[in-house]
Amino acid sequence: MSLSDPIADMLTRIRNASRVGRQEVSIRANKICHGVAQVLKEEGYIDGYDRIDDGKQGLIRIALKYTPDGDPVINTIQRVSKPGCRIYNGRENLPRVMGGLGVAIVSTNKGVMSDRKCRQENVGGELICTVS
Repeated sequence: MSLSDPIADMLTRIRNASRVGRQEVSIRANKICHGVAQVLKEEGYIDGYDRIDDGKQGLIRIALKYTPDGDPVINTIQRVSKPGCRIYNGRENLPRVMGGLGVAIVSTNKGVMSDRKCRQENVGGELICTVS
């Protein structure tokens, strides 16, 4: 079975797993999902991730992060640019999620990076998702 939107599948799996309190979640591995997982780790939304080779496409196992009270660190994670309606923004038009407390993940020609890093490197791109 092929997925038409692997990023949306990844975000939905993370959202569902964090709501029920799972410690980790497995998703299909691809380049863009690996980049999104890297940004989530750099920004402190997940504990870590590792790639598992299963002889086919591979899997990415993401270790979810929770507060000491047991609440998930990721409150909302939303897909912005979709296959049917791509959203591209320049550096000056990137959204500030929750006034800078959240993060927007952007796919640029320099790779997948957070909105903060895009502003530092003066690049724009496709707005993949927002996390808070």
